[in-house]
Amino acid sequence: MNENTTNNSIGIVSYGAGNIFSLTAALDRQGISYGMVNTEADLEKYSHIIIPGVGHAGAAMQKLQQTGLVDAIKALTKPVLGICVGMQLLTSHSEEGNADLLDIVPLKTKLFDRALGIKIPHMGWNNVNFANNPLFTNVKPHAQFYFVHSYFIEYNPIFDIASVTYGNKFSAAVQKNNFFGVQFHPEKSGEAGEQLLKNFSMIR
Repeated sequence: MNENTTNNSIGIVSYGAGNIFSLTAALDRQGISYGMVNTEADLEKYSHIIIPGVGHAGAAMQKLQQTGLVDAIKALTKPVLGICVGMQLLTSHSEEGNADLLDIVPLKTKLFDRALGIKIPHMGWNNVNFANNPLFTNVKPHAQFYFVHSYFIEYNPIFDIASVTYGNKFSAAVQKNNFFGVQFHPEKSGEAGEQLLKNFSMIR
């Protein structure tokens, strides 16, 4: 795909903290149109917005602030999907870097507790228990998704749309209004992940 926009296309926020290649490859496989968001004006070109993210949440937030896009992202009314660290950015605060984040979803991002006898980072395939939500339409029950993370978003049934138990129960996916977040990497999760990306592109 390229950056020629359509009425139904995804804008990927480009702020130097996301694994863009694997995401765009997955969108290509699904035939989903996309382009890069570098400025506030770019946000208007697309019907849907994805905030990717890998690495350190505090550092990612600093990079996002440097783009000048924070206020514009928080004001969006079109569908927005945060992936991995991009999901964590939607929360209010992260223990990683003791960082204040976008505060769109009033939850906290916390470090896994080694005292629970689990390996950190949580890495690999995990069954996900998801709710009846448009993001998971036509995804098989208890489908597996691919995770790589040391920090998790606290479980809260008000915002949770999918959960995983790894040491403790945490939110694998959340929703508040038009904002969605997934802790796993749909672009690396095979058929189930690509179905989720397709579903997101069709949410109105």
